[in-house]
Formats: sequence, structure tokens, C-alpha cells
Amino acid sequence: MNEEYDFHFPKNFLWGASTSAHQVEGDNHNQWTQWEQKNAVRLAQEAPQKFPFLPEKLRQEATGPQNYISGKACDHFRRYREDFDLMKSLGMNAYRFSIEWSRIEPEKGVFDAEALRHYCEMIRELHTRNIEPLITLWHWTVPCWFFAAGDFTAENSAKLFARYTEYVLRGFQKEKLALKLFITLNEPEVYVANSYLRGEWPPQQRNFFAARKVRQNLLAAHHAAYEMIKSMVPEAQVGIAHALAYMEPYKHTFLNRMAAKIAEYFWNESFLRHTVHTEDFLGLNYYFRTLISWHGTKHDATRPRSDLNWELHPKGIEFLLRLLKKYEKPIYITENGLADYDDSRRGEYIEKVLAALARAIQAGVPVRGYLHWSLLDNFEWDKGFWARFGLIEIDHTKNLERRVRPSALKYAEIIRKGGVSGQQF
Repeated sequence: MNEEYDFHFPKNFLWGASTSAHQVEGDNHNQWTQWEQKNAVRLAQEAPQKFPFLPEKLRQEATGPQNYISGKACDHFRRYREDFDLMKSLGMNAYRFSIEWSRIEPEKGVFDAEALRHYCEMIRELHTRNIEPLITLWHWTVPCWFFAAGDFTAENSAKLFARYTEYVLRGFQKEKLALKLFITLNEPEVYVANSYLRGEWPPQQRNFFAARKVRQNLLAAHHAAYEMIKSMVPEAQVGIAHALAYMEPYKHTFLNRMAAKIAEYFWNESFLRHTVHTEDFLGLNYYFRTLISWHGTKHDATRPRSDLNWELHPKGIEFLLRLLKKYEKPIYITENGLADYDDSRRGEYIEKVLAALARAIQAGVPVRGYLHWSLLDNFEWDKGFWARFGLIEIDHTKNLERRVRPSALKYAEIIRKGGVSGQQF
């Protein structure tokens, strides 16, 4: 019989949620907005084959081209104060969001001071509500001019990223903003795979050599941005939001165990081992387990799944945290969540993930915060709007009306209590 227990998180634990600029702000103009316009019809036509498991309500949305145009998104750029008030009402004390590079530097070498002032005002509004900002400098979108010049395949891409970083930091200093936590890159390994190996995202290449170049330049961009931040704000803590998957061998045969170890190294650790010496903390984005056999991945039909057909495996986060413990760095869960349009699974999932998180902390893993993905129903890249990740529902049929979901109230109750019930396994 499993033993029930209660666990209280550390007093200074960060509780919050995450977003990215392109997915929630609205009215952006970057390489993604260009790509959306060219590919919306194709994506809508391909949806029935790609997502045969969708319920009828979501199928209707997925087959409409407008679903794949970000447009006003959640209008967070203008309605952020309203969204921050909702965060405060839910007891959150941390918010991870990204700066939109294309707003800051819309043309090469031409910087928009007003755009930067907007982000400064957002930070002030967070501070007023005692919400800690975790600022992401790059969450997959780049200015059109940067993309046209080769994106991160270009030799000078890391220098251009460092220049953008410096401009942002100087603006923060000018506004006398005290900032503690910076994330240089979001899921660089995912960007490389989907944009330059699988050919699914802009620029839709399937080129190993281009992928290798992008990976090298993203590493260089992180290192350059890290040095820039530490030289200008020595007290700041800097990290990367790494996308890690729990790789479990299928049926635990010898060959499958070996295949899982290889997959775990190449996906979870190869990039991290090149950056960990220039990371003050590790960001962990966790969404699913992958069952590995020696001849491919397997599907466990007995497990619950999200609307994106991702397997829901809360306990996997505990295994990954124990994996990261060896690096002896503070850890923040910078993303974790699920697409769940009717909110039938999210509350229980959050509870189980936090129980797994609690067990990891009890085992000595230095976890400092949990930020759920996402605060709002966002624009989910090449999936569009039908994949609902938000603690707060956005009604795109009624002037982007906000509605707090029951799962958000459950999360708020856990935050209020400062702890969670769970089971020893």
C-alpha cells in the first residue's frame, strides 16, 4: 500500500507561469509571421492526417487556415496589466516571459527605444505586484532582416545576438531595474531539430551541416550573452531553458536500455555539457516520456495523453531532476504543462507533477521554482490556437475574454498552502 505524505516547499520557492512573446503578445513582425502567412492553408489541409485523434470541436479549428495566423494572439502586449492582476490573484510570485527581438531591433542596427520602454514598464508592473521576472532573450523568433541574412547559420549571428543583449541590458540599467534571472535561449535543441533537421519550421531545411552550424552558433550566442550579462549585471543569475525528455527503455531489454542511454545522451545532455560551465542555474522544460527500443520509439496505449497526443507521465520529471542533480546547479522548472482544451486533466496533472517535484527536493535536488506552461491559451507555433495550454482560457470568439480555469484555482490552492500531498512509490 502506498504511503500518503504532505510536503511543504521552501519558503522562497518561486511559483508562477511562463509565456513567450510571439505566442501571446500579438501584432509581431518576425520570421514566424512571414512563415505563417505562406503556410496557413497548407497546415490546415494537413491537419486531419497529422491529428486524426482530435475531437470534432478541435478538428474544426485545426482545419481552418486562420487558426495558423498569430494575429493579435492574446493581445498580451496591451493587456499585460490585466493578466498580471490575474496572476497575483492566483498567488503567483514569478513570471517567465520573452523579449521580442524583432520589436527591439526591427532593422539591422536600428533600435526601438519605445519598444524597450514597454518591456521596462512590464517589469515595473511585475515588481509592483511582487512577482519576480524571469526574462528570456530568445524564444525562437528573430527579426526578418536577421533571418534573411542566414539566421543562426550566419558567421556573425552570435555577435549580433550579443549586441541585442547589450542594448536590452543598457535599457534596463537606464531605467534602474533590478533583475535577477535571465534565460539566454529557449530550447535550442528543439529549434535545431525542427527548423534544420526535420524541416517542419522556418526555414524548413533538412540539412545536417546547416543544423550543425546553427547548433554551434547558438552555443556561441549563449556564451556571448552570458559574458555580456555577467559583465554588466554581475549579481544576475543566467541559464538556458533546456527541453529534456524522460527516455525509458521499452520492456527494459538490454538492447533497449542501451538505445535509451544513447538517446538520453544526445537529446538531454550533449548540448547541456557544452553550456553548463556558463550557466548559473539550469532551466528544465518537461512535457513527456519517450519509450525507446533499439529500432525506434514505442507507444503506451494505457497511458493518458494530452490533446497533442503527448503521453502524460508526471513521475518522469523526478527522473530528469535526479539526472540534473550531478551538475550541482540550482534548477527551475521553466516549462511544464499540457494541451487540455476542456481542462479535464490539467489540475490532477499539476498535482502529480508537484508531488514528483517534492520527492526530488527531498532527495536533495536543488529545485528553486516551478513555472507552468502556459499562463494563457497561446499560439502554439505550427499547431496554431487549437492546442489549449493556458491556466487562463482565452476566448477568441469574444474579444479575447479571459477566464480562470478550475485547474488554475487548484494550482492557486497548492501555492496558498505552500505544499502538496503525494505518494511514496
